[in-house]
Amino acid sequence: MEDRLKKELGTATLKLAGNSEGGCISQGQSYHTDTGKVFVKINHKSQAKSMFDGEMASLDAIIKTGTIKVPKPVKVIELDSGGCVFVMEHLDMRGLNKYSKQLGERLADLHLHNKRQLEKVGKEQQTVGKGAGQSEATYVDKYGFYTVTCCGYIPQENEWQDDWVTFYTRQRLECQLNMLEKSNGDREARELWAALQLKIPQFFRDVQVFPALLHGDLWGGNVAETSEGPVIFDPSSFYGHSEHELGIAGMFGGFTSSFYSAYHEKIPKAPGFAQRNQLYQLFNYLNHWNHFGGGYRGSSISVMKDLLK
Repeated sequence: MEDRLKKELGTATLKLAGNSEGGCISQGQSYHTDTGKVFVKINHKSQAKSMFDGEMASLDAIIKTGTIKVPKPVKVIELDSGGCVFVMEHLDMRGLNKYSKQLGERLADLHLHNKRQLEKVGKEQQTVGKGAGQSEATYVDKYGFYTVTCCGYIPQENEWQDDWVTFYTRQRLECQLNMLEKSNGDREARELWAALQLKIPQFFRDVQVFPALLHGDLWGGNVAETSEGPVIFDPSSFYGHSEHELGIAGMFGGFTSSFYSAYHEKIPKAPGFAQRNQLYQLFNYLNHWNHFGGGYRGSSISVMKDLLK
């Protein structure tokens, strides 16, 4: 693998830098190269290239907003031995501590960026005799993403939809439950879902949803800080409801009250937030059930029952 990395990166130097790191899905290692340090993620699953291509597209999209720090992607490389590596900028990161408030502010800026682009376009269209110095703002008016992204190693269906409730119901919850049906055939989950899918539109009666670029997998293990500010990484991006981001964020801890206060100062909670938060947590419980097995069945079933009360 190291010879292949040298060739693909055009470097004579490729020296291990520090200890290897591992998550639930991929392994990681930092290297010294001729042009500085890089971080390399390694995955030997058959779907590794799709996973890393989606992550690279996600990082590129977040970088273009200029709102929050992420590692700069370099290259996705297929290995002759099978699997894939993803090379990105190495950042000297430590656990989130000093910059929790700033993370909340910048995450809100990320979620507001697309809406602000729309507002900018509207102002420019009202300007008579548009000057050459004005920006060419673009915005996304649908829900989905330009390519497949993976939450864990499971590919997400990101085909564009005009309606958020349709997108979330069919391309997030239903996809997860279809996978469970094939692997487990869980009768209780099937019956609860038959009732819940009819109720989902009720949770959105009093809220306006606008497509926001999401990180897509924002739990405590995917946030950190450098000496300059907060960092998010391992994204699984798509354009969706900003509240979706806070589903998994609240499930495993790692976020302080200052994070939430700063976030909601810019994006206040809309009516019905608590129930929708449960609805968004449901996707993550189902996704964990599909990844890690029946240990997450109880939480999935419990959330569906609560939502049906």
